[in-house]
Amino acid sequence: MKKNLYLIFFFAISHTLQAQETDLERTQYFPKIIEKVSTIPSKNKVWVFIMAGQSNMAGRGQVAPSDTIPNKRVLSLNKKGELIYAKEPLHFYEPTRTGLDCGVSFANRLLQQIPEDVSILLVPTAIGGSAISQWLGDSTYRDVKLLSNFKEKVAIGQLYGIVKGILWHQGESDASEKRIPFHTQNLTKLFGMFRNIIGVKNLPIILGELGSYSKTNDNWQKLNQQLREYVDTDRYSTIIQTQDFKHKGDDIHFDSAGQRTLGERFALAYLLKFNK
Repeated sequence: MKKNLYLIFFFAISHTLQAQETDLERTQYFPKIIEKVSTIPSKNKVWVFIMAGQSNMAGRGQVAPSDTIPNKRVLSLNKKGELIYAKEPLHFYEPTRTGLDCGVSFANRLLQQIPEDVSILLVPTAIGGSAISQWLGDSTYRDVKLLSNFKEKVAIGQLYGIVKGILWHQGESDASEKRIPFHTQNLTKLFGMFRNIIGVKNLPIILGELGSYSKTNDNWQKLNQQLREYVDTDRYSTIIQTQDFKHKGDDIHFDSAGQRTLGERFALAYLLKFNK
């Protein structure tokens, strides 16, 4: 009996230490200092982009030191809704899961081709694991009321700048035989709600495909087809492909290289179709 109790205690301690080591590895390059914006740019010189969806938008990649070098023209919000200089990770809703997302790479690529007096404000609203029905129903998921939080963060963004678009990556939670057939119509409803909240009926929305590495890849590709069908119906949307991306070892989340490329492709898609 004592031997069994000892083994249980040993394995419990070992599991706890392994979890702590994994978390330390995940967060080792997270920024130690969050810098509030000292001089707020003119509102008409700030382009606001809303980041929405689930975990591949919230970010699960490994942050590198280069991802935390601030650019005075790239801004974000902290969990208090305060304006800060953007450093990865941008999302703060899931502190035990959060990692590198695509936001900073998106902004840095955009800066190469927009006026030099324009700044970018990235507004994080993505919650890992959230299904589209939960967004539509304004459900509380992982302690966040999804649509209400989106509305709240949009309002803050609009205090500082002009909303120029939404970056959307979501669908892993809906890639099932039961949910796939309704995804296009659900996107139509949700994006209509987003645009109504923001007050721009022709607001650009850029969608990202799901990857190609899932253990249920047939369903992921069927959902990607739904995304493409939606884009065919909405001239103010476009889609970027991710079929060449690799996962981080879990068959679900883009690795760091994929996240940085995702941001660059979002930027190029915006520049190609909407920045004219």
